[in-house]
Amino acid sequence: MKNLILTLLLACCATAQTAPPVRIILVGDSTMAVRSGYGPGFCALVTPEVTCLNMAEGGRSTSSYRAEGSWAQVMEKLKDGGSYSGTWVLIQFGHNDQPGKPGRSTILATEFPANLRRYVEEVKGAGAHPVLVTPLTRRSFRAGKLQDTLAPWAEAARKVAAETATPLLDLHTESMAAVEKMGPIEANSLAMAPPPESVMEGALEGNSPAAPKPAVANPGEPVFDYTHLGAKGADYFGRMVARELAAAVPKLKDYLRP
Repeated sequence: MKNLILTLLLACCATAQTAPPVRIILVGDSTMAVRSGYGPGFCALVTPEVTCLNMAEGGRSTSSYRAEGSWAQVMEKLKDGGSYSGTWVLIQFGHNDQPGKPGRSTILATEFPANLRRYVEEVKGAGAHPVLVTPLTRRSFRAGKLQDTLAPWAEAARKVAAETATPLLDLHTESMAAVEKMGPIEANSLAMAPPPESVMEGALEGNSPAAPKPAVANPGEPVFDYTHLGAKGADYFGRMVARELAAAVPKLKDYLRP
């Protein structure tokens, strides 16, 4: 009987030690998603005790991520929050909220910040912890100068974070500085596919010419562009996000290996 009790106690202790203490959920667009963003690089840097769930979806904005049902799936996941000592939800949008994207674009002055606030409120209401992330920079240069196309959306996210007392990862500012320092030649190596010859020639002059489209489009085949990330880019920016998260949310510092 004593041996049986001891065995049960040891089993309980082992279960308690291996139960994931925290969970991190990634919510955003393709620059965070599994096949094209920094999410895999980030999730590779959490300790084994952490559940890192990448629920980012390519082509989504603050509006379409909800409208197409992805947010409902996140909220369903949050119902089992009792299985963890805490769940943090990293929220990053902006790329597809910009004008000219039918069914996705949002109004910068009103709709975009309102959508972010609603996400923050609903995460808190579910007993989890929201973290806002400013959008990852694009890597397009002109005459040696990195072009900033997302500054207004980054600023809107900063304001929402301040107004709602939500931790903020200013990925836009840090990624801008890093890519600017790299220059176009090195920055091109972060893409999903090697740069075409015309792009390499332009980079030598400090420019980012439009990449030619492949003659035959193969769904799922990596292509070069100035937005999405290959393995090198995912590792680089995933580490950047891990560092920022460890600084912004000290409770998670011991669970990250930036």
